[in-house]
Amino acid sequence: MRLVMLGAPGAGKGTQADRLAERYGVPHVSTGDLFRAHFRQNTELGQTARRYMQEGHLVPDDVTEAMVWQRLGEADAHRGYILDGFPRTLPQAEHFDAALSAANWRLSGVFHVEVDRAVLQSRLTGRRSCPECKATYHVQFDPPSVADVCDQCGARLVQREDDRPETVAKRLTVYHTETEPLVQYYARQGLLRTIDGNQSMDEVTASLTEQLALIGLAHD
Repeated sequence: MRLVMLGAPGAGKGTQADRLAERYGVPHVSTGDLFRAHFRQNTELGQTARRYMQEGHLVPDDVTEAMVWQRLGEADAHRGYILDGFPRTLPQAEHFDAALSAANWRLSGVFHVEVDRAVLQSRLTGRRSCPECKATYHVQFDPPSVADVCDQCGARLVQREDDRPETVAKRLTVYHTETEPLVQYYARQGLLRTIDGNQSMDEVTASLTEQLALIGLAHD
C-alpha cells in the first residue's frame, strides 16, 4: 500500500490519512511532521531546511525529498505508507516517480479529497485555538461551551494567523496554483481517485475504504 493523499488546506486529508494508517497498519508520513522531527533532532537536513526558512526562502525540493525518502526507508514503511503533503509540486512528483522506478516500486493509488472552496474557507476561518493548553475548537462544528473561552483551562481563544480570511484565501490560491496540477498528472497515469470531501468525516472514510477495495488493497 503506497498511497498519496491530495487535498487543499482544510480538506481533512490528514485526518483521513491517520484513520487509514491505523486501520491498515502502515505509517502516515506527513511532511509537516517530518520537518518538525528534523528540527527537534537538529539533523543535518533539519539545519539546512531551517537556514533557508530563516532567510525567508522556500526549502529546496531536494531537501524535502531527502527527508521523505529517508523516512520511507525505515522498517515500518516496508509494508507501505500514506503520504500527506508530498509531493506538493509537479517537479516533486516527477522526481518521486523516478526514485520509485529506480527502486522497482510504484504507487498503488492517489486520492484527491475534493472540497468546495466555500466549505474550505468556512472550515479554516472557523477554527479557534487556546494559546495556553493548545486545545482546538471550531465555531460551527466544535464550539466551546462558552463562546471564545477554552473548556479545558478557561483561557481566551484566539484565531491563528493562518486561519484569518485573507491568509486562508492566499493559502488556497497557492494550493490551486502549485498542487492542483498534480491532479491531472496522476489522472494521466490512471492512479487518481477523487473523493467527495464535502461529506462527514465518517462518510469520507467509507468512500476511501470503498476505493481501496476497488484497487484490491482494503481488508477487514
